[in-house]
Amino acid sequence: MSKTIALVDDDRNILTSVSIALQADGFVTRVYSDGESALKALVDNPPDLAVLDVKMPRMDGMELLRRLREKSAIPVIFLTSKDDELDEALGLAMGADDYIAKPFSQRLLIARIRAILRRTEMRAIPPEEASDVPEPAQIVRGRLAMDPARHRVAWDGHDVTLTVTEFMILEALAQRPGVVKSRNQLMDVAYQDDIYVDDRTIDSHIKRLRRKFRAVDGEFKGIETLYGVGYRFGEE
Repeated sequence: MSKTIALVDDDRNILTSVSIALQADGFVTRVYSDGESALKALVDNPPDLAVLDVKMPRMDGMELLRRLREKSAIPVIFLTSKDDELDEALGLAMGADDYIAKPFSQRLLIARIRAILRRTEMRAIPPEEASDVPEPAQIVRGRLAMDPARHRVAWDGHDVTLTVTEFMILEALAQRPGVVKSRNQLMDVAYQDDIYVDDRTIDSHIKRLRRKFRAVDGEFKGIETLYGVGYRFGEE
């Protein structure tokens, strides 16, 4: 059965182009031009995932997510027109699943949607069936603890909230501490389905990862850069 994606954005060009791309990829779409008109529809008839613009008139994406989370746990991806770390931290803390900055590749957005839907489906497996499905092993590397099944990360006992993309990159590094991963290898992990991204995108994700870990540990040095080669998780 086709998955339904709700798009909420005051930019009608984005609504139209993204909706067409999603439909071409087999999704059913519903579009809304502001948060106020979208709220009731999202609660009364929940889609499988919602893509929300942060900056909208009448009701912005943050307020829409806050009200939505009072009644629904549907996965949410935020779209933002600026690189605002505060907005990202607040949105993720409120329950957003991922965050993509404008301008964005439609193929990249679709890849992120598919990744989140896969995780959601895994969490929805009934307990009687889950016993037959091996749960991904937790990763503990010194002060780092990662729980892939629950998408949780902690550093020295403090929770660190990551997007799906950031989680996948960190997981790839932490699986083999001390082993260098090139930018191309990390792109293959984070961006599947032949999605092309500039290798500077990986640098941006690493920068954000470090910033988030340094928010709980100002001396964090767990992700090391080997200039011209790539990145590795430092053995703690």
